[in-house]
Amino acid sequence: MAETSARPSSLINTVYGAFVRGLGGWISIADLIVLMGELGVDAPAVRSAISRLKKRGTLIQERREGTGYRLSPAMESIFDEGDRRIFGNLEPARLSDGWVLAIFSVPESERAHRHQLRSRLTWLGFGNVSPGVWIAPARLLEDARRTLERVELADYVHLFTGDAASAVRLGEAVGEWWDFEAIEEQYALFTDAYGPVAAELGGRAVISPGEAFRAYVPMLTQWRRLPYLDPGLPAELLPADWNAVGARKVFLALHSLLAEGAGIHVRDV
Repeated sequence: MAETSARPSSLINTVYGAFVRGLGGWISIADLIVLMGELGVDAPAVRSAISRLKKRGTLIQERREGTGYRLSPAMESIFDEGDRRIFGNLEPARLSDGWVLAIFSVPESERAHRHQLRSRLTWLGFGNVSPGVWIAPARLLEDARRTLERVELADYVHLFTGDAASAVRLGEAVGEWWDFEAIEEQYALFTDAYGPVAAELGGRAVISPGEAFRAYVPMLTQWRRLPYLDPGLPAELLPADWNAVGARKVFLALHSLLAEGAGIHVRDV
């Protein structure tokens, strides 16, 4: 199996988002420690990660038949958005769908918000056309609107949608607006790590629920960053050898092989 260097807090987020959320949103700390132990994370590291997630407002402590933690209500919309990005935007956008432009102007007295806006728009998958002007496929409009409202930056940004009036040099331009080399590097890392796993597990007659869980959570943790870095640009505008295609096939193969069994294992624990 591929080794994972994911932080414990990232793995815990994946467990909550992929499984615990569908089981009521709460899990005892004892059961979480058992699950995380299967991923190579010891109890002190789990408790430390939980403490950080509490401070960030991701988790709320709640006592039932034992001490445990549930997702903060504020996180539901964030995880819903994550589901759309991870599982709903696997196919490239269509050129005919158009674009969303984000244009912002921040007063000098509030210039700290400029860095926040640039970081948020980059994480949403927007490309940088020029200072204060960002662009993405139109299907990212609602995610952008919700995110900017949630982090209280919406008042600084004007969002517009429209079509490209001319396709001349558009393919060259997107290569300047997005860092294709950096995106392809991340896809290559994923494929190198999990392509062999998909090939090996795909030849199995049986994969136990526990093994499915141990393979699926690190894989999903590494993958879920990629749909944010890559906005899913129309295929006509991408390099001919765009390696996202192969990486998506690996992800879909492992998701199909492992997700159900991993979920069974979490329920059993």
